[in-house]
Amino acid sequence: MDLAEKILELMDEQGITKYRLSKETGVSYTGLTKILSGQTKHPQIDSLQAIANFFSRPVDYFTDQEEDHASPDWATTKDIRDFKKMLEEDEPVMFDGVPMSGEDKEKVKRIMEALFWEAKDMNKKAYGRKKKD
Repeated sequence: MDLAEKILELMDEQGITKYRLSKETGVSYTGLTKILSGQTKHPQIDSLQAIANFFSRPVDYFTDQEEDHASPDWATTKDIRDFKKMLEEDEPVMFDGVPMSGEDKEKVKRIMEALFWEAKDMNKKAYGRKKKD
């Protein structure tokens, strides 16, 4: 279930209109409409946080991080979005000129995921800002 579907489901369960959700969260009606139509797949974090707060849900509920615990604690929303975008490219994965099976492709994705987070961590330690505790 994507972001728009999750929000629409919660709206339907609680009888909330787009207008009311917009008014009570401070997210512009146009911005909310774009999120709900799927036109905006990665809304600004403050908008997503306001929607999450309205429905008393963690932001992770809307970003699928609950289902995908592979990202490290230090990963920012942008880091996770960058990684998901990289994985969503639906190009065939080849090895020695032969397309890989779905199972093998998943294994390669998991290895790429581990390497990606390790490289991001090393980069942040070497060049990034220090995380405030």
